[in-house]
Amino acid sequence: MVTYNPKDWFSLIIKFHKSDTFRVLLPVLISVGVYAAIVVILEVHYFHIETKNPTVMHSILGFVLSMLLVFRTNTAYERWWEGRKVWGSFVNNSRNLALKVSALLNDKKDKSDIKHLITNYVFSTKNHLREVYNAEEFVSTQGLNTDSFSKAEHRPNTIAKQLYAKVYGLHAQTQLSNEHLYILNEELKSFTDNCGICERIKNTPIPYSYSIFLKKMIFLYIITLPLFFASEFKYATIPITVIVLYVFASIELIAEEIEDPFGFDDNDLPLDDICQKIKINLNEILD
Repeated sequence: MVTYNPKDWFSLIIKFHKSDTFRVLLPVLISVGVYAAIVVILEVHYFHIETKNPTVMHSILGFVLSMLLVFRTNTAYERWWEGRKVWGSFVNNSRNLALKVSALLNDKKDKSDIKHLITNYVFSTKNHLREVYNAEEFVSTQGLNTDSFSKAEHRPNTIAKQLYAKVYGLHAQTQLSNEHLYILNEELKSFTDNCGICERIKNTPIPYSYSIFLKKMIFLYIITLPLFFASEFKYATIPITVIVLYVFASIELIAEEIEDPFGFDDNDLPLDDICQKIKINLNEILD
């Protein structure tokens, strides 16, 4: 995730980073600019087509298309923000569980095992959402080593199983009472709930038909724009077409990027930083 100063307007305006939509769209912008130039030259020098109020239709269509893009952006940002709330819940619940375990248990080995299990869970959830495996972020615990963990199909569930086994094992050893299990259960349950919410966000993109329809509308709007604007705006039609395409296509590209907020894109959530923060908090509480 890119960190920046939102009050520094000038540097934000002139700055271009690797995922900036202008870089991505540059070949398309050039192609559309050439197309618009050909249409304008044909209209100005050869055909001289005159129509009454040529820009009215595109003004109406532009308003409708803008409303569709607003809905698209809001939907994508809602998914991004829900993902951020879920990972905020990971931070809070891991702290709460660690604080309760620290107060209820005296054995340092048991505290250390639970600390590593919680840390393993958040890191494995991050990697699970990114569809990668990073053995360096895993710490072996009692009942779960690197070999068995690497072969697991759903690694967060594998760690959650061990975490439950550890807590209920302590209950069987009378180190935790029934009341203690009730106190710890909410945080234990929340890890699996949060993982499920993240999976729902990741695995349920915007409906295919809606995405295709919006892209087609943008394409048709841009392709027909020079045909109607050339008679009135002449060569100014070329930059107008390019700018309108840049605005509309950029909104769609940004929405596509943030609707899955768990990857490696600049605008995705800072999951590595969040996981490291959780690890530092747990070390402070349980060591």
